Amino acid sequence: MRGGAVLETLVGVIVLVVAVAFLVFAQGRLDSDPSEDGYEVSARFSEVGALTRGAEVRVSGVPVGSVTAIDLDTETYFAQVRLRLRQDVRLPSDSTAKITASGLLGGAYVEIEAGGEDEMIEQGGEIVYTQGAVDLFELIGGFVSGGGSDSQ
Repeated sequence: MRGGAVLETLVGVIVLVVAVAFLVFAQGRLDSDPSEDGYEVSARFSEVGALTRGAEVRVSGVPVGSVTAIDLDTETYFAQVRLRLRQDVRLPSDSTAKITASGLLGGAYVEIEAGGEDEMIEQGGEIVYTQGAVDLFELIGGFVSGGGSDSQ
């Protein structure tokens, strides 16, 4: 029985070492943001919905950055969102940013539609054209309660 206990202990130690190695690897992957050496821009939204710090920023569905901060502008009462984008992703000055969801239960992210201007948004610049988050439950509730029909 003594040999069995030693074997079980050895297997337990191996499992523990593998688990710790996996956690260290996963933490390294989480800490490495592809946009960390990029540049920062901001955008103002009337509603951020479920958007959180760390959420993805996408252009044409491709992740190109992340949300670094969400604050309230106490003068306009709009949400001020700071975005860090990859250095190689240059956005035209007439680009549009909107907050959208990854599905009914998915998290929110910022989708940017690139404009056509020759002038680019620089470090610290602002995306002027924005669309806030749409509350899906409010939309569905309005439709169900008859707010979306013209019947009399």
